[in-house]
Amino acid sequence: MRLQQSPKPVDLGALPHLLTVSKQPEHPEKARPEKQTGLLRASGTVGSMTLISRVLGFVRDMVIARLFGANIATDAFFVAFKIPNFFRRLFAEGAFSQAFVPVFTEYRETQNHEKLRDLVRHVSGTLGAVLLLLSTIGVSAAPLVILVFAPGFADDSERLDLAARMLRLTFPYLFFISMVALAGGILNSFRRFAIPAFTPVLLNVCLIACAIWLSPHMETPVFALAWGAFIAGVVQFLFQLPFLYRLNILQWPRWGWKHPGVQKILTLMLPAMLGSAVVQINLLLDTLIASMLQGGSVSWLYFADRLVEFPLGVFGIAIATVILPSLSQKHATADTQAFSNNLDWALRLSLLIGVPSMLGLLILSQPMLITLFQYGEFTLFDTRMAAYALMAYAVGLPAFILVKILAPAFFARQDTRTPVKIAIRAMLLNMLMNIVFVVTLIYLDFTATHAGLALATACAAWIQTGLLTHTLKQQQVYRPQQGWSRLIIQIGAATLTMCAVLIYFMPGAETWAQWHYWQRGIQLTGLIAAGAAVYFGTLWLSGVRMRHFRGHN
Repeated sequence: MRLQQSPKPVDLGALPHLLTVSKQPEHPEKARPEKQTGLLRASGTVGSMTLISRVLGFVRDMVIARLFGANIATDAFFVAFKIPNFFRRLFAEGAFSQAFVPVFTEYRETQNHEKLRDLVRHVSGTLGAVLLLLSTIGVSAAPLVILVFAPGFADDSERLDLAARMLRLTFPYLFFISMVALAGGILNSFRRFAIPAFTPVLLNVCLIACAIWLSPHMETPVFALAWGAFIAGVVQFLFQLPFLYRLNILQWPRWGWKHPGVQKILTLMLPAMLGSAVVQINLLLDTLIASMLQGGSVSWLYFADRLVEFPLGVFGIAIATVILPSLSQKHATADTQAFSNNLDWALRLSLLIGVPSMLGLLILSQPMLITLFQYGEFTLFDTRMAAYALMAYAVGLPAFILVKILAPAFFARQDTRTPVKIAIRAMLLNMLMNIVFVVTLIYLDFTATHAGLALATACAAWIQTGLLTHTLKQQQVYRPQQGWSRLIIQIGAATLTMCAVLIYFMPGAETWAQWHYWQRGIQLTGLIAAGAAVYFGTLWLSGVRMRHFRGHN
């Protein structure tokens, strides 16, 4: 479901304008626009660009499902692609971004432009050198890396060989996409949110193109996907360079381990890296256990996760992307009340979207999977198995979004230790629940044992959300504004009304599967539109207005 409430909605026709970066003055750090973009509008910009990427991501997954199905070959690719993504989130989007953006913002607020350029020069050189070394090791020891991340492949030499060969192509993706994340952090700090948000579109375009046109010419067709990932890394990196040049921020990278800014980032990054590792270990633990279950389990979890990632990316990550630079700036200027107000705004908006999205995914799990993926090699059985995982993941969707919002409240204050301690507790509980839930489902002779992994992830996210919120209140960093009780009642009433409409009008899965793809698409679009209209209509009747969610600069 989409929330189209930015003051000036972004449409696809405005894409060329959004991707145009005006020439900056000689000292961009001194340039302050006369009228800054509000948080809601900035979130709308990021969300709109992310929406394009997510839609193309679904097209990509539909192509993969149709051409390759859910089998040992796709399991091998998903593992080979998940490994560099693990390190990407660990080094780039995870620990690095959480440490880099607050330090970069502090430099921008307190130092001159030359020192800002010098920071970028040494950070890019140091990060790049570490990533090149890591990529070289990953390519050289590909079979061993696969066994570490998916030990269940050890009993299947064909899957192991496929995954190792593809990992040699996908691992270099880590270097390029991490540098893309560095560029994105810089652009976001300058409020150029559209460029980093649009960049993932290029990954989907490359994967789709390689799947359709390259795979027929390869001895092992699934290898086209691995080549697509490699090409996408290079393309995304090159795409962002002109926009950095316009900011007058680019310099030739230089090793700078002892640079004071690099040292500060490293100090913040180490505990943040542990925290990011905790999250990724949770995901990889799912892959590890799933690799030991029936064939197709890794793919079923992947396709289910893709649907959960849609609202999480379009709304949750969009808000988190905007809120981190904003909170960092409020902290740098010691504006504690504005800090708390911005965080409160983000939490309210997150629940406004997260709760109905959760119930919508629970109710429409099979129709969505049938519409998007049940073609060619992807069977009705695959749909049912993926639906169990999707429903389990959906339970945790609001928590997934809230964690994305709450964690930056610590990172912006350059406190990376506290969220790590909380994440470790959540991870330990997740590991325990993984085992308990899967063993319980096996004991009950339930076919979809992999759904236990998704449910454990969801439960752990709620625990993490509760601990983060409690800590922020205890530290008096976050002071909730008035009106929360009323808002929760309003959201609950609107969500229940929406659910009633969806359940009443939704056909059965068997009927859905008999339709052509265009009938499926029309029916699904109609149901989502009706649900959204009923939800927001009920909210409006209960007194909720979008001016309440404008946010602050």
